[in-house]
Amino acid sequence: MRDEEIDPLLEKLDLAQKVRLLTGASTWRTHAEPAVGLRALTLSDGPAGVRGETWDERETSLVLPSPTALAASWDEHLLTDLGVLLASEARRKGVDVLLAPTLNLHRSPLGGRHFECFSEDPLLTARTGVALVKGIQSGGVAATAKHFVANDAETDRLTVDVRMDEQTLHELYLAPFEAAVAAGVQAVMSAYNKVDGVTMSASPLLEQPLKEGWAFEGPVVSDWGGVRTLLDTARSAQDLAMPGPDGPWAQGLLTALERGLVSPAAVDDKVRRLLRLAGQVGALGSPRPVRRPVIAPGAQRALLRRAVAAGSVLLRNDGDLLPLDRAGLRSVAVIGPHAAAVRIQGGGSAEVFPEAVVTPLAGIEAALDGSAKVTHHRGLPPSARPLPLTLDRSRDPRTGAPGVLVRLLDADGGELHAEHRLSGRIVEPSVVVDGAAAVEIRALVRPDVGGVWTWAVGGWGVISLSVGGEVVLSGTFPVDSDDPTRVHVAPPLHRAQAELVAGEEVEVVARRSLAPGSGVATVLAAAPPAGDASSVLAEAVAAARAADVAVVVVGTTEESESEGHDRESLDLPDGQNALVRAVARANPRTVVVVNSGGPVALPWHARVPALLLTWFPGQEAGGGLADVLFGRAEPGGRLPTTWGAAQDDVPVLGTAPAPDGRLHYEEGLHIGYAAWLRSGAVPAYWFGHGLGYTSWEYEDLTAPATVRAGEAFDVRVRVRNSGRRHGREVVQLYLARKGSAVERPARRLIGYAAVGAEPGESAVAVIRVPGRALAHWSAIRHGWETEAGDFALLGGRSAGDLPLGTTLTAVASRHPAGTDADSGPERTGERSPLML
Repeated sequence: MRDEEIDPLLEKLDLAQKVRLLTGASTWRTHAEPAVGLRALTLSDGPAGVRGETWDERETSLVLPSPTALAASWDEHLLTDLGVLLASEARRKGVDVLLAPTLNLHRSPLGGRHFECFSEDPLLTARTGVALVKGIQSGGVAATAKHFVANDAETDRLTVDVRMDEQTLHELYLAPFEAAVAAGVQAVMSAYNKVDGVTMSASPLLEQPLKEGWAFEGPVVSDWGGVRTLLDTARSAQDLAMPGPDGPWAQGLLTALERGLVSPAAVDDKVRRLLRLAGQVGALGSPRPVRRPVIAPGAQRALLRRAVAAGSVLLRNDGDLLPLDRAGLRSVAVIGPHAAAVRIQGGGSAEVFPEAVVTPLAGIEAALDGSAKVTHHRGLPPSARPLPLTLDRSRDPRTGAPGVLVRLLDADGGELHAEHRLSGRIVEPSVVVDGAAAVEIRALVRPDVGGVWTWAVGGWGVISLSVGGEVVLSGTFPVDSDDPTRVHVAPPLHRAQAELVAGEEVEVVARRSLAPGSGVATVLAAAPPAGDASSVLAEAVAAARAADVAVVVVGTTEESESEGHDRESLDLPDGQNALVRAVARANPRTVVVVNSGGPVALPWHARVPALLLTWFPGQEAGGGLADVLFGRAEPGGRLPTTWGAAQDDVPVLGTAPAPDGRLHYEEGLHIGYAAWLRSGAVPAYWFGHGLGYTSWEYEDLTAPATVRAGEAFDVRVRVRNSGRRHGREVVQLYLARKGSAVERPARRLIGYAAVGAEPGESAVAVIRVPGRALAHWSAIRHGWETEAGDFALLGGRSAGDLPLGTTLTAVASRHPAGTDADSGPERTGERSPLML
């Protein structure tokens, strides 16, 4: 909808109507305004799936691999298809605006939300994010670039004050957002944190460069609860405060307008942007029917399964152990806690509920289809961490059906509402009932083993827990955080113990008060008695020794890797390192599969023949893994972030601010592989690394001898498939300059392209390099400049394996500050997706 159509609508609204539109009507909806034909907009969290308005395990969603896995594919066509899938899911759930993608960077591997971000590199992050945005928006759903900007860690994320130099801000952290805006992203989310002392919902960066320099036309949506003050945010380029209906703008913006403390023109601009977004998603007036791309239901799971293989990174494959020859296998030992309880997604606000999950064990069993004996051993005793009750462990005492009974109670304990649920983790009841003073979860549990069980209730306020009629926990637990995730999504667990008899069913009742501000999430969780660790490990080792091949699946837990807190350690939890070492000693044909969203320490990585990284692979985890293990698909992934063998080796770790609340990005431009190059240390696996099932020879690199600053150019890299089967290679191009007069990383990625070839064949990767690739941001003149002189172009398969090179000479010119150095059309007729 054009502005000349929107402006007359603005004239129909009085100040009160305009102000009302700028704060959400509820948690996930904006206000409707019949006077201008505006219906409510529905927003939903992403990016691993579309949850919709309700946080209910009965309302299932398709679950994609984590963003780290998506970026690991280095495959923009796949990302666009997955974006179309997300749009289809959004339309199915009545969602207009998807709060994805996350474009923050992997500054430190300890970042708790690492799994939700794409990469340590701004170019890979930008191209991956742009591809996803295009797919989502082709389906008539608005994408949201978040969290603008420097929300790269979870520690004190509501208040942390990030400090960095201007060059670093523009060249690294703003670059993916600029690319998303250039690609037409329809919304941007402002972050919780501060930058240079100003919270992002009031930051001048929302105006310049976002709206003025980049010409972003959509609204800036706050992160949930991110607008915490009135005048500074209302006067800024922040446009929509979520959630609602309460908040600083709802309570005071109209009065501030009437008193002249906020400009009417500023409010008009905010409303205009919201109406523009509504027009784009068909929520304003009478939208015309538009044919949208659709992925048929039968193809959706196939796409998700293909995505698992495409993002899986084969780190090691000594002796070509993989792919496994099905015909030659008689027995396979599948070992590890994650083999039958795989983590498909990260914890926190991005979590959705799948209809079904294919575990690694199930995927391997289905692939072998009885042709080989498959055994499963945890290798570790059960986790001591209580987990929410599941269908296989609990029954609703009222109906007898698997699951739990949830009741809302009044102040006297009378029942106001009751419903059957499928899990002991209730993020929110399905209804809001006036007068509800407490929530209760009640279940019948028949333990499979006897002994002392650990029980837990998650939530805030007055809490009690009874097991078999005996009260084992009672107390008051006041809210200790204002972080929305901790309050509303993942409250702390309060634990108690009770002894149970194997096979003897008991009733368990958890209850907590519903005080204002304490959220509605309630958890009833349990953990069985810990077994004997030595005997459990011995059984797994014996099974590995007797099998033709052992597949060990290890990974992180929600305690060690989740939104809401940064990681304290890169170590695998729960004795998993010892398990890997023991199995590898017992069977020289051991494949280790790592199920984590971000890097973990791999002290044994050089001692295992095959090492495969699957990230959080989504609901089709086991099917995609089996495709890779047995050669139906090549592991297509390349690392989107550098992996160190040990935490002490990692050059950039800090995620916690100083006592004054400031977090200084002292490393500047040198994050990820650039930090490793500057330190002189060698990581376990470089950014860009990943093996397929064939081998490649790099033969030639050709590039222009001279390039004028600001002009895009092509580089051609010829590679040859020297292996025995068809393969796909991701050819990467890096830029370096010695003796530069400005601060630069030792090298940086400036382009990449994937090629495929049959055995013995050559292929040429044509890499289009954006014109700004040779430029740097000048903090003196606040714009892009290019040094004259020679640059080295380096081509290869990772940041640490670059066998080809040539020299290119740049003819200098200064680009005007805040403008696009690639303003001329490329061969595709489109604006460049990334301007570095």
